[in-house]
Amino acid sequence: MTSKYYPPTYEEDGFHCPYCQVYSKQKWLKIYFLEATYYYLEDLKMSVCSHCRKFAYWYKGEMIVPDESTAPLPHEDLPENIKEDYLEARSIVNKSPRGSAAILRLCLQKLMKELGETGKNINTDIGLLVKKGLPEEVQQALDILRVIGNESVHPGELDMRDDIDTAIQLFELINFIVEDRITRKKKIFSLFSRLPENKRQEIERRDE
Repeated sequence: MTSKYYPPTYEEDGFHCPYCQVYSKQKWLKIYFLEATYYYLEDLKMSVCSHCRKFAYWYKGEMIVPDESTAPLPHEDLPENIKEDYLEARSIVNKSPRGSAAILRLCLQKLMKELGETGKNINTDIGLLVKKGLPEEVQQALDILRVIGNESVHPGELDMRDDIDTAIQLFELINFIVEDRITRKKKIFSLFSRLPENKRQEIERRDE
C-alpha cells in the first residue's frame, strides 16, 4: 500500500479511492444524455476505481458522489481520545477547511499530552520536546499544525477559508507525527521485549 495519502483529485490517473481507501488507478469516463440523440454532458464525469470497481461522480471538477471526505483516515495508533476530534475535522474538511484546521489544532493540543507535555501551551510544549531531542522534521510538522491552526481560529496572514489542499496535508502531518512519536516506539519496544531476559538484564546493567 502507498504510504503517502493521495486524495481523490479530478482527472488524476490514480488516488486513494473514496470507497475502498486503496490507492488505485482510475479510469475516467464521459457521461452522455440520450434524447433522440446523444449529448455529451460537459460538466459531468465519472471515475472508476480499478480495485473495487465502484463509480465516483464529478461535477465541474468536484466529487459529488460519494459525498465523502477526501482527507486520510486516522492513523491506527492515534489515541482514542483524539480520534473522535480527528474524524469530526475529517467530516467537514471539504465544506470548511478553516473549521477543519481549527479542530486539528485541538487534536495537536491533546497529542502534546500524549507525548509527555502539559498540553496547555503548544508552542512551549514543542520547545520542550526540541530540548529532549525532537527531530527537526517532526518539530516542523508540529509548528505547521500549530501556526495554521491558530490562524484558522484567529485569521491573520493565512486564509484557510477555501484551501482544501493545505487542510488535507494537515491530516497527513498528524498521522506522520503519530507514526514517528508513537508507532515507531511501540515497534522497537515490542522487538526489544522479545530479546532473551538475560540479554535484556545485561543491557540494563550496562546502562546503569
